[in-house]
Amino acid sequence: MTQAVPKPQRLNALPLDGLPLRWPERRLILFVGDALLLLSSGLLALAAWAAIRRDIVLNREFISGEAPWLLGLSVAWLVLWTVNGGYDLRIASHARPLNRTLTSTALVFSLLYLLLFFFLSAPPASAFSPLPHLNKVRPLRVVPMLFIAFALVAELSWRNLYLHLLTGEPFCRRTLVIGAGRSGRTIAQTLLERGDGSYRIVGFVDDDPDKVGHPVAVEPPEGCKESAPASWRVLGNRHSLKDLIPQQGINTLILAITQVDGELLPILLDCLELGVEIVPMAVLYEELTGRVPVDYVGGSWYVAMPIQHPGTGSLYRISRRLMDIALSSLGLAFLGLALPVIALAIYLDSPGPIFYTQERVGKGGRTFRAFKFRSMVTDAERNGAVWAQQNDSRVTRVGRLLRKTHIDEFPQFLNILKGEMSAVGPRPERPEFVEELASEIPFYRIRHAVKPGMAGWGLVQQGYAASKEDVLLRLQYDLYYIKHQSWWLDTLILLKTIRDTLTLGGRA
Repeated sequence: MTQAVPKPQRLNALPLDGLPLRWPERRLILFVGDALLLLSSGLLALAAWAAIRRDIVLNREFISGEAPWLLGLSVAWLVLWTVNGGYDLRIASHARPLNRTLTSTALVFSLLYLLLFFFLSAPPASAFSPLPHLNKVRPLRVVPMLFIAFALVAELSWRNLYLHLLTGEPFCRRTLVIGAGRSGRTIAQTLLERGDGSYRIVGFVDDDPDKVGHPVAVEPPEGCKESAPASWRVLGNRHSLKDLIPQQGINTLILAITQVDGELLPILLDCLELGVEIVPMAVLYEELTGRVPVDYVGGSWYVAMPIQHPGTGSLYRISRRLMDIALSSLGLAFLGLALPVIALAIYLDSPGPIFYTQERVGKGGRTFRAFKFRSMVTDAERNGAVWAQQNDSRVTRVGRLLRKTHIDEFPQFLNILKGEMSAVGPRPERPEFVEELASEIPFYRIRHAVKPGMAGWGLVQQGYAASKEDVLLRLQYDLYYIKHQSWWLDTLILLKTIRDTLTLGGRA
């Protein structure tokens, strides 16, 4: 669908009309709304239960007694909703994937509740508790199911109301893109896919006189709800900026050029004086996608270079190491129990070694031997190292299941315990590929600034790399992770990895 070209004059518009919201502000609004609605759904479930039972008085004492379960269920829903992508722009900004993901979240939450009901033993008595109390068999708890039903209806209503109201014109940042080249078209395409109404492009500005007055067509990304190219006009050059800002009611300038020269800088300072924000394309792209756009940083090399990343801090490194030891110890204990079954299945399906070791490049460029369960036929690389492809014919039947559940990687718990890997980090690459990739892809060696991991931001967002193009995309995710390492991001990656393991979300 072609976007209508805005009217050339809006003389009465002010730079800060309405209430333009950035995506972090929108995410905070969504989170607060979700939390309040979940708590309200819990209270409503209690009120419905009291009305059904008639022998329960809905008073402060009763509610305070149920508060721990109410809070626990609300937090559990928020965690599951976050892991499923409730705050991912690709989902949160489009009705169809949003409604589908919300419904699946409610179904999974119900399943987890039923598993608790049937497999765990007695907790304290509670209307929310799904379990027996005082050794008496009690019927299936109604309150948690009421909570789930009320929460689903409330969340569907709230999120769709948000899409219809808060993505409208008064809440959007009217935007000019400075630069109508490849970088400018890329950020426009990204906003089509993930913009969530935060930024509404009014037009482009470019110093090429052949572009001024002409449309810039941008192909919608794959999977975008828009099927036809969007189009915006180049409204002028850099000298037009001061006039365009009040005329078009501009809130934001996106700087999609590689370098700011001495003539452009004072013009941008004048624009700042008018109250607009100026956002480099690479910074906005990173915020929207969770990737660092290494192809578009230009002279702003520091955007891609996490010089003082969180991993350089002593406390974070020590706590990460303690977490690695704990997780790898648990993982190896589980692996010891499951090993006989896994080993027998591998051998019966394809006679040969059970384990497979492969040289990988770790932190600081040092190599180590990574352990894996063999998932391919023996001598799969007798003709040399090649990229593993989707539905690779060399993968055995059991190996395909191991790869889909990530179980083939479980022996790497030993690498984690030895300190060669971490639970979370960029996936380690083979030395045969590293030299070639580092010579072709800028900033590639930055991946080696941290320990490689079993689980990674690139892995849960993109999957396994099967080509150089995939490696470039994964590098963008890896650089984002290195720049933004935190306990929260590590936990989110681990939870997403567990989800992929349980839902067979690994590679085939």
